[in-house]
Amino acid sequence: MCTSRYINPFTDFGFKKIFGEEANKDILIDFLNSVLPAEDQIYDLTYKSTEHLPKNDTDRKAIYDLYCENDQGEKFIVELQRAEQTHFKDRTIYYSSFPIQEQAKRGKGWDYELKAVYVISIMDFIFDETEEDFHHIVQLKNQKNKVFYDKLKFVYLELPKFRKQEKDLKTNFDKWLYLLNNITTFEQMPSVLKEHIFRKVLKLAEYTALPKADQELYDEDLKRFRDYVNTLDTREEKGRREGREEGREIGEKLGEKKKAIENAKSMLQDGLSIEKVALYSGLTIDEVKKLIKK
Repeated sequence: MCTSRYINPFTDFGFKKIFGEEANKDILIDFLNSVLPAEDQIYDLTYKSTEHLPKNDTDRKAIYDLYCENDQGEKFIVELQRAEQTHFKDRTIYYSSFPIQEQAKRGKGWDYELKAVYVISIMDFIFDETEEDFHHIVQLKNQKNKVFYDKLKFVYLELPKFRKQEKDLKTNFDKWLYLLNNITTFEQMPSVLKEHIFRKVLKLAEYTALPKADQELYDEDLKRFRDYVNTLDTREEKGRREGREEGREIGEKLGEKKKAIENAKSMLQDGLSIEKVALYSGLTIDEVKKLIKK
């Protein structure tokens, strides 16, 4: 059962409750306008089917978290990624291919002109530890670092890297990321989130205000989410434990090797033959010969 005042936006239910309802699309528009460049601002959106089927039965389909189109016919895929995936970037590229292909028109009159496609990935993990930046906007560029094609953009948000506190929030973008990262810890509405859109989000996300049926759906989804997080934590702990064990084994082997080398040196000083030194120390004949050269 839910133990916080507000629902968790990283659950399927929570994410779609906050961002996926046609009646409250102003919330999604405001969020997207905070993460997109100034030249790509949105004025209206229409929600589209999130399931995209390939042309061939043997190909894999794509199911987005959210898929929208603005009043200019431009396409927006919004994805929530809860955990690191081996080929995560490949997946976002693959997903972008569907709204591109669906623009194809039959007949000879189509000149291949395309509307822009945007893929926005909200990530509850870090995919690049080497960079401090958490807001990445990616485009196709040429060898001179000039934009080659401006109708395909990928936006990646690494939320765990956003560590600003309430007193540090300046922009709408800051406030959105702060809300997403901390909403389940709010006991009341933070004074810094005084804008209408944030008050609307918090009202919409209040657990006790949900219909009973939605509370039950959310409780089930929250349990799945917690089980998923526990599975990831268990997997990480197992990996750390195996890493420590492997490191210990490597250390022991290195120690044994060092001891064998010291013993072999002593035997050589005592005049034993290379063959006998190799036999008694456990080193190979080549390894013993190298000790003599040193």
